[in-house]
Amino acid sequence: MSLVSSTEMLRRARKEAYCIGAFNVHTMEMLQAVVEAAEEAQSPLILQTTVGTVKHLGPEYVAAIAKVAAKSVQVPIALHLDHCHDYELIERCIQAGYTSVMIDASMHPFSQNVEQTKRVVELAHRCGVNVEAELGKVGGVEDELVVAEEDAVLADPKECEEFAALTGVDTLAPAIGTAHGMYKGEPKIAFSRLEQIAERVGVPLVLHGGSGIPEEQVKRAVALGMAKMNVATELRIAFSDAIKQVFGENPQENDPRTYMKRAKQAVKAIAQAKMAMCGCVGKAAGQ
Repeated sequence: MSLVSSTEMLRRARKEAYCIGAFNVHTMEMLQAVVEAAEEAQSPLILQTTVGTVKHLGPEYVAAIAKVAAKSVQVPIALHLDHCHDYELIERCIQAGYTSVMIDASMHPFSQNVEQTKRVVELAHRCGVNVEAELGKVGGVEDELVVAEEDAVLADPKECEEFAALTGVDTLAPAIGTAHGMYKGEPKIAFSRLEQIAERVGVPLVLHGGSGIPEEQVKRAVALGMAKMNVATELRIAFSDAIKQVFGENPQENDPRTYMKRAKQAVKAIAQAKMAMCGCVGKAAGQ
């Protein structure tokens, strides 16, 4: 299959009360691992790259690999740019073949967030590309984006409703107490806030900071309207730990095909577990 927009797959996910895993990948092996996991699970898939990864690899390289991967399987795959503040980079990614982009202007006042998001929506919708935006402030670290725990702000339900209406955004990531990175304790998700937002906002909602959230909390969030869950840190840790293990067993190892194979298997196992948790296994049928 060719890469597809995530819009329809996420609308269906919200309607049918399941969630699609969106996995941040930083190497070809990580991308291959989550694609293989999706094919075996017959799950729709969203591949994600951070701004840092895009700058490191180049959007054209990432899109080319994703396109090859999509054609090798029978499940729908979207390619998403995560947490971007730069209009020109968003435009370049769309031109390269990305089918979903996130404009993150959540650090600005509401009116400026609306203005910047509308501009990206106008660009992306001409190309059939999904647009995600954020309200409130999700804590933690994502590339150069650092939001201290005390600076995290929950999204306001009324503002979410107004924002969706003013911008025409396809998906919305409201801050509800999750954080980027691994949690020091159990996440404190504001489920009552999420429920209020879901009652007011009809577009699919996005759960950021999906690494380490207990399964029962994920399922509760999905039942309330979360249709996309981002997973990044757990994949990086599994990938890196697998490579460290190879060198721990054999410090003289110098064949990337050996340690990358182990790393790829580790990422694939995490992706498969998250897909089962999200309830998207077998949901590729009919898409």
